[in-house]
Amino acid sequence: MSASATRFKSWERAVVQSGAMATRKSEVLAAETVSYLNRAMATLRDIWEEIGIPEEMRLQRTEMVKEHIKNLLNMMVVEEETLKERLLKSIAQCRKDLDALCRELQLDPLEVEEGGTVLQMEKNLRTYVEILLKQKKDRKQELETLQEEDRDLCDVLCTPMFQIDSNAVPSQEDLNRYRQHLASLVAEKEKRHEEFVGAKRQIILLMEELDHDPETSFELDVVYESEETFCLSTDNITALQTLLQQLQARRALNEAVCAELRARITALWDRLQVPAEDRDAFAVHMTGCRAKTRKALQLEVDRLEELKLQNMKSVVQAIRAELAEFWDKCFYSQEQREAFSPYYDEDYTETLLELHDTEVLNIKNYYETHKELFEAVLKWEENWRLFLELERKATDPSRFTNRGGNLLKEEKQRAKLQKTLSKLQEELDTRVHAWEQEHNRTFLVKGQQFMEYVRGQWELFHQEKEKEKQERQLKKSRQMEAEMLYGSTPRTPVKRRVLSPHTPHKVRKLNGTALSNATPNSTMRSACGRTIYHLPTPRLPPSGGKSGQARTPGPPATKPRRPGHNERNKENVQLNGTTLSARTFKSFQV
Repeated sequence: MSASATRFKSWERAVVQSGAMATRKSEVLAAETVSYLNRAMATLRDIWEEIGIPEEMRLQRTEMVKEHIKNLLNMMVVEEETLKERLLKSIAQCRKDLDALCRELQLDPLEVEEGGTVLQMEKNLRTYVEILLKQKKDRKQELETLQEEDRDLCDVLCTPMFQIDSNAVPSQEDLNRYRQHLASLVAEKEKRHEEFVGAKRQIILLMEELDHDPETSFELDVVYESEETFCLSTDNITALQTLLQQLQARRALNEAVCAELRARITALWDRLQVPAEDRDAFAVHMTGCRAKTRKALQLEVDRLEELKLQNMKSVVQAIRAELAEFWDKCFYSQEQREAFSPYYDEDYTETLLELHDTEVLNIKNYYETHKELFEAVLKWEENWRLFLELERKATDPSRFTNRGGNLLKEEKQRAKLQKTLSKLQEELDTRVHAWEQEHNRTFLVKGQQFMEYVRGQWELFHQEKEKEKQERQLKKSRQMEAEMLYGSTPRTPVKRRVLSPHTPHKVRKLNGTALSNATPNSTMRSACGRTIYHLPTPRLPPSGGKSGQARTPGPPATKPRRPGHNERNKENVQLNGTTLSARTFKSFQV
C-alpha cells in the first residue's frame, strides 16, 4: 500500500470517530427540538385561550401549525433525501474516479471500508480523489518541466527528445528515468561545451598564426557565433575536431617547412660565410611559423641560393670541408673517401653541388643513426693517442731530469690506460658484433673491421718499438766500432763542472776485479739507460815514427763529481789497456 493510501486510512479512522460523536450530539438536539415544539404548542394554546379564540378556530390554527410544520419537515426530508441521493451519486462517481486515477497513476486499486455512513464514505472517497488528483497534477507539471528542459537541451545538442507519452500520467519510475536522462544530457552538454570552448580557442589562435580568415559557414559559426547558441551536435563536434586537426596539420607542415628553410638558411650562411651582423638582422624571422615568417624565410633562401650560384666554388669547398669532418667522425678510410669521386672534381656546377649535398645528407644520417657507436670508437682513439704519447715520453732520455715524481705519475697513468684500453676493446667488440648482426653488414673503422683495426694499431705499435730498438742497437754498434777504431773522447755533460786533468781518477771495481791503469781511451759510457764499457783501441803509430813506439799517455783524468741518481748511468768508467773481444763487451752491458 502506498504512503498516500496509508495517510488516507488514518484520516478515515479519525472521521469515523468524529462521526460517532456527532451522532450523540444530534440525538440530544432532536430531543431538545421536540421539547421546544411541545413548549411552543403549549404556549400557543395558552395564548389562544387567553385571547378567547373558540375551539373550532383553535383546531384550525393547530391544524395550520401542524401543516406548516409538516410541510417544513417534508421539505426538509425531501432536501435531505436529495442530499442522500447526491451523496450516493458522489460516492459512485468517486469510486469511478478512484479506479481511473489508480489506473492512470499506476497504483493498486483502493480498498474502502463499507461499515461507515454514506456521508463519511462520500467524504472519504472525495478526499482520496482529491489526493490522487493532486498527485496527477504534480506529475503532469513535473513532466512538463522535464520536457521543457529536455527541449532546451535537445536544441543545443541536436538530439531527439526523451520518448514518453505526454498525454498519460507518468509513473514515478518514468519520472526517475526522465531525470536520469536529463542529468546525462546536462553532463554531455557541459562536456561538449568545454570541448567546444577549448577547440574554438585553439582554432582562433591557429587561424591567427596561419593568417587564415574563416571562409565556410561552419568556420564563421565557430569563430563568431556565441558559445551559448552554438549547436553542440555530434556532427558539429566531429566537424570541429576535423577543422582543428586540419589547422594543426597545416601548422605542423608550416613548422616543418620553416624548420627546413631555417636549416637551409643556416647551412647557406655557413657555406657563404655570411657576416654575423647580417645574421643578427634576420634573427627576428628565425623563430615562429606564421605565414609572413615562412614567406620571409623563403625569400632569404632564394636570395642565398642565388648568391650561392654566384659563389659556387667557395660553397663547394665549404661543403667539402663539412664532408671531410663527417668522414673523420665516421672513421672513413682513404678508399671510402675516394669512392666519392665528385669530391675531386674541379668543375664547380650546380650538379656537383647537389651531389655533395646528397652525400653530406647521407653521411649525416649515417652518423646520427650510429652516433653512440662512433663516439665509443672515438673514445678508444683518444685513449690510444694518450697511450702512445706516454710511450713516447718513456723513451725520451730527457725525462730523467724531471722533478716532482713525474716518472711515477706517468707509469701509473700508462698502467691505467692499458686497463682502460683493454676494457674499451672488449665493450666495443661486443657492441660492434651486436651491430653487425642487427644490420647484417660489417662495421668498418678506416676501411677495416674494428678488431682488425685495433690489432693493426697494436702491431704497428710493436713494430715501431722493435724498429726503435734495432735503431738503438745499430747506433750502439756503430759507435762501438768507431771507438774501437779511433778511440773514444771524453764526453762531459753540458751543465757538469769541468774537471781538472790532474784530478786523481777513482778506481772502480767490476765483478770484484779492480780496473786500474786505465787510459783515457778505456771509458765506460751510458746510452739509452744502459751502461756500455768501451774497449781500448790500439793507436796507430804517428807518421814517420817507429812502429813499436807507443804513444805516451797523458796525465790521468781527474776524478769526476759523483753524479745524481738520474745521472749515474751516464758516468764514464775507464778500463785498463787490455784488449777485450766483442763477446766480452756484450757481457758488460747492463
